[in-house]
Amino acid sequence: MQFELEAKDPKSKARAGVITTDHGKIETPIFMPVGTAGSVKAVHTRELKEDVKAQIILGNTYHLYLRPKLDILEQAGGLHKFNGWDRPILTDSGGYQVFSLSGTRKIKENGVTFKSHIDGSKHLFTPEGVMDIQRTIGADIMMAFDECTPYPCDFRYAKDSMEMTHRWLKRCIDRFDSTDPKYGYSQTLFPIVQGSTYKDLREQSATFIAEQGREGNAIGGLSVGEPAEEMYATTDLVTNILPEDKPRYLMGVGTPANILESIALGVDMLDCVMPTRNARNGMLFTSEGIINIKNEKWKDDFSPIDPNIGGYVSTFYTKAYLRHLVTAKELLANQIASIHNLTFYLWLVGQAREKIKSGEFASWKNVMVEKVSRRL
Repeated sequence: MQFELEAKDPKSKARAGVITTDHGKIETPIFMPVGTAGSVKAVHTRELKEDVKAQIILGNTYHLYLRPKLDILEQAGGLHKFNGWDRPILTDSGGYQVFSLSGTRKIKENGVTFKSHIDGSKHLFTPEGVMDIQRTIGADIMMAFDECTPYPCDFRYAKDSMEMTHRWLKRCIDRFDSTDPKYGYSQTLFPIVQGSTYKDLREQSATFIAEQGREGNAIGGLSVGEPAEEMYATTDLVTNILPEDKPRYLMGVGTPANILESIALGVDMLDCVMPTRNARNGMLFTSEGIINIKNEKWKDDFSPIDPNIGGYVSTFYTKAYLRHLVTAKELLANQIASIHNLTFYLWLVGQAREKIKSGEFASWKNVMVEKVSRRL
């Protein structure tokens, strides 16, 4: 994997660049749609390419390991062949899913034992095992196995967890560097900065991660309930330490405003389930603000969902029609809303990229944060 920095905004830390993988290029800053179980919910691969204009999607180690299971993925030739997505894929290591299974998992130095949410069967994830699983899935970018601490989290727990995450990272690196990809294309490993919202821990972790010299780095353990101001302060601190010539991935973030503020702090890659999850509940993100399409005010609004962002779905279907589908509980409602929200997110980061390159990002960002946050 290669990363080329193309432009910097003169009044913020925002940057525009290009990541090159064996499955294609990724123009940053970029939002990555989440395809947890090998599919982005309610969205066809063709629509991801043609409408959404996604450049990279996510899969999840925990979910793909449990279903369809590794033997099926290996027989298929990896996740790219299995789901028909021929562009880059990133896989989360499962660390966040383990965090969310707090009632049914045990964390020890060797790894994490947990019970499947599907059938209650018992499993063990170790740093080595997670590297092997991601080799079999075949993601272009693999994430190191880490522990995501909750918020709030006391200092001692956060410190112990961070230090174990660092020890696990060394084991991930050893396993990754001693094994080969399975499907004839290269893979890369991103370490993850932890340390909760404690400044000194985040400084230690970011320094340790930077010292590993990998091809990209991630910031984890945020967007787990802490105030937005703390998330931004922590991100700002960490991006000052992580190397400038490597892509920086902020995991699990977030709202359109979160994304713009994080880009301003030097983040290159972001992901979140919000656009598709909220779409299924009738919340639409648009270039003018946030719409609850269930509200009666939209029942006779025959204007396009969002005429400003391009894409077939967003410019063809009307708010009134989508509201009708939602109230009638038609499956097509989930599809239209999900494609629209993802189209908006990719449009937003595309606009951010253009503004960075023209030197206008900082002033544009301030206007857009207010605009995309308002309720219509």
